[in-house]
Amino acid sequence: MRFSDNNHLTTGEHVDYEALYRSERLRNEQLHNELEVATTQSKTYSRELSRLFVHSREQRRELREVNNQLVKYASDLRTTLGELRTAHRELQEAYRDTIFRLVLASEYKDKDTGNHISRMSRYSTLLAQKMGLSQQQIDNIAYASPMHDVGKIGIPDSIILKKGMLTEKEFQIVKSHTTIGAVILENTRGTVLQTAQVIAHFHHEWWNGTGYPSGLKRDEIPLAARIVALTDTFDALTSYRPYKTPYPIDISCDIIREEREKHFDPDIADLFLDTIDEFIAIKREIDKKEPQCTSEEILWSERDLRCRAS
Repeated sequence: MRFSDNNHLTTGEHVDYEALYRSERLRNEQLHNELEVATTQSKTYSRELSRLFVHSREQRRELREVNNQLVKYASDLRTTLGELRTAHRELQEAYRDTIFRLVLASEYKDKDTGNHISRMSRYSTLLAQKMGLSQQQIDNIAYASPMHDVGKIGIPDSIILKKGMLTEKEFQIVKSHTTIGAVILENTRGTVLQTAQVIAHFHHEWWNGTGYPSGLKRDEIPLAARIVALTDTFDALTSYRPYKTPYPIDISCDIIREEREKHFDPDIADLFLDTIDEFIAIKREIDKKEPQCTSEEILWSERDLRCRAS
């Protein structure tokens, strides 16, 4: 049988059917193999996608658990912080109460002790604020300033309550209250008591170097002690003492003005005098009465009488 050029059967040409069969079979096997490879790859991709889906679902579950745990931690943290703030506030209140009672113990015979403590703290705080000190410094001075005379616990009552002028020997004993106070408050780790120790030790130093106990002058005197030197003097001038009546505000300011650059740091004295109305307001608020404003019937201390006479 033969095929013509136009694919019609003709006679006289031999066709190799076996070769054609093998060729077609080989093509089928190749297609089958390719299909198996494609199927295997599809199954592999399917398993991988399934694994990724499960992993993603597990991750989402873990993220939800982590998020829930973080929410719980945040709630617990808020509770803990609230408890810490409460504990800190209670500790601060106990600290202030201890300071208050320590000062009361040192000056318990003075009927004005409670108001004196409050005035000293408020005066010193206000002056520290006016000077632009840091909040930590202001707080330290606020709590420490009332302890300036804690060393008087070691001074005999006969001297502390004496109405007349002290003898030289008695005055030397009184001066020792600074070093006694420094010893009482030494070797402490708290910044408030460290400030209190410095104040107790040096609040009777004078700007010109004639004070006690160490004869420090100018900036050698710690700043907190310079502040309390002025506020303590103002409170003493305007308050009752066994040896004097309260002085009027104008006379007290005149004395402070005269002692500028002698007893007091001039910058602190100027700042105080420029804002005196705010200090008067504090005194009025604490004492629940108006400060004495006239010089009538004043009982002067012997020291101030001598100063006025000179």
